[in-house]
Amino acid sequence: MKANEFKRHLETDIIPFWNKLMDAEHGGFYGEADGKGIPKKDAVKGVILNNRILWFYSTAYSVLKTPELRSMADHAYRFLVDHCLDSRYGGVYWSVNFDGTPCEDMKHTYNQAFAIYALSAYYEASGNKEALSFAYMLYRMIETQCRDEGGYLEAFNRDFSPTSNEKLSENGVMAERTMNTLLHVLEAYTELYRVDKFEAVGDSLREILSLFRDKVYHPGKQICEVFFDHEYRTLIDLESYGHDIEASWLIDRACEVLDDKSVQDAMASVIDGLAAAVYRNAIDAECGAVNNERENDKVDRQKIWWVQGESVVGFYNAYRRIPEQEEYRATAEKVWTFIQERVIDKNTGEWYETIPYHGEADVTAPLAHPWKCPYHNGRMCMEMIKRLA
Repeated sequence: MKANEFKRHLETDIIPFWNKLMDAEHGGFYGEADGKGIPKKDAVKGVILNNRILWFYSTAYSVLKTPELRSMADHAYRFLVDHCLDSRYGGVYWSVNFDGTPCEDMKHTYNQAFAIYALSAYYEASGNKEALSFAYMLYRMIETQCRDEGGYLEAFNRDFSPTSNEKLSENGVMAERTMNTLLHVLEAYTELYRVDKFEAVGDSLREILSLFRDKVYHPGKQICEVFFDHEYRTLIDLESYGHDIEASWLIDRACEVLDDKSVQDAMASVIDGLAAAVYRNAIDAECGAVNNERENDKVDRQKIWWVQGESVVGFYNAYRRIPEQEEYRATAEKVWTFIQERVIDKNTGEWYETIPYHGEADVTAPLAHPWKCPYHNGRMCMEMIKRLA
């Protein structure tokens, strides 16, 4: 693997694809694109999608310094501020219509976190202090409205009265707390602390890391439990390989940004244990890629696009932590080869969402939708550009 491979893919494939989805008439970016990359111009615009696009262009500008990328980030920022923020109750909506009017006005902690992540990256790229102010507004809102004494809660109505968590519950359970939301609050607070070093955010990061160590991580299995009731009792025997390898490097990043040796020492077994278990349990020996998940005794051997992207970064991060574990570097390389051969759509440059265990991707499946964005694949490229430089 070489940095210029990832830079070339980012510049010649991913960025041009998403540039074509900019909505010059109504703002933001189109909410869906079909298997040929043709946008559905009247599709609902997921706010998570817009937040992730804002993060993508802001971070790409910080890495590549191309003026066009800053312009695209400015465009995404204006849509977030003008259409996605709720001026009455605070927070960001779940989705808006194609013209920017509210669609689903519920609030989810996961979505608020991605807005912080995006605004922090945009502040770094632009120096716009309004963006930083909005990020802190959302941070204070999460800390006052979206949590209790035990940690972070999930889903709320527009006015932040609690509601059920359909949005982030899967596999037949209804979770009051999820590893996924906690992970992305960690990710958002890490970015906010990195760009401004406000100590209260650092304290919040320490608390979240403690929750991962004490409530979420299962040291015997070396996995993160996924879905919980209010008291952190796990609801299902589920091992999410993609979330675990992503958590491994995102927790490591949080420790690095905090720059606190006591925290780094406390979290080392979690970081290294997660990578070890994914390597032990998730690799498909036939193709070298990473399977999706295990529920009870059944392994889902589909290859999901975002799982592969996070695995490249996660395993390379694990190799950098433990250089004698050469198999981690080799796994990152094998997954990158699988992505180039089986995941990247050669016609559009974007990634197919799902590759069946035996068979090829469905070329008619949408290449963009509210959960399919340039966040995982774009981030993989930018992380590897920096790590391999």
